[in-house]
Amino acid sequence: MATLTEAPPPLTPTVPEKKPPRKRGRFTPYWLLLPGILWLLVFFALPMIYQASTSVQTGSLETGYKVTWHFATYWDALANYWPQFLRSILYAGAATILCLVLGYPLAYLIAFRAGRWRNLIMVLVIAPFFTSFLIRTLAWKTILADGGPVVGALNNLHVLDVTNWLGWTTGDRVLATPLAVVCGLTYNFLPFMILPLYTSLERIDGRLHEAAGDLYAKPVTTFRKVTFPLSMPGVVSGTLLTFIPAAGDYVNAELLGSTDTRMIGNVIQTQFLRILDYPTAAALSFILMAAILLMVTFYIRKSGTEDLV
Repeated sequence: MATLTEAPPPLTPTVPEKKPPRKRGRFTPYWLLLPGILWLLVFFALPMIYQASTSVQTGSLETGYKVTWHFATYWDALANYWPQFLRSILYAGAATILCLVLGYPLAYLIAFRAGRWRNLIMVLVIAPFFTSFLIRTLAWKTILADGGPVVGALNNLHVLDVTNWLGWTTGDRVLATPLAVVCGLTYNFLPFMILPLYTSLERIDGRLHEAAGDLYAKPVTTFRKVTFPLSMPGVVSGTLLTFIPAAGDYVNAELLGSTDTRMIGNVIQTQFLRILDYPTAAALSFILMAAILLMVTFYIRKSGTEDLV
């Protein structure tokens, strides 16, 4: 009887299964990337393809150029202008080393010791960008003028004796020498070294320095074991941002150097605008790009870091 009088359990209404909400805006990131991709295609990929086709053409301006797949242009360009290639790598490497030697202490000062003067020093670092690259380079012609105070000081300190022995200067003259070109490259690209170094050093946790001190590490040991290894992304980024544009630069060698200090950028500029030998100029450009790409790939692998700033 008890089982007969018990009320049946209430029926729960069945709710139809809802379809998962459709994800909205899943294509938004691709639409945001579209302008950048189009920019790269129009202003990078297409000119590269055009220059690649130009490098294998033969002809002249009078008869016209035709794609004949003349790859011997690459060999002829390398055989005729290999001294300029080596000179460009040498000058760019020297300027990069000088930028690192000069820029690391300044970046360290800004990151750890500047205090309230940090913003002012940063403005002074980027101040050269407020004027033209050409004007900054021309200013060095006045700074390194014959008989000027800079040349006189270098002569009194017997620095010119060393640079003359190395072949970087001639007598008491600095202008129109390799030293003048390297000085111009160092000055113009020094901010590209300081800014990545500062960014990398600023990320270092100060407690790591305190921990090293608690372990009785001397300041030199702390820098060698803690600071410098953690700043390697900035070192790699800064050296790349300095070396790559310096290797292809032609303004400094044109204004501060001579015919004996011509870099490969000067040769490419002459072939394009004066001699009008477009296939050779395009071949030189691709050889320079390939050489820099190989060196950069090898450098990044050997640096032991892929975390670039």
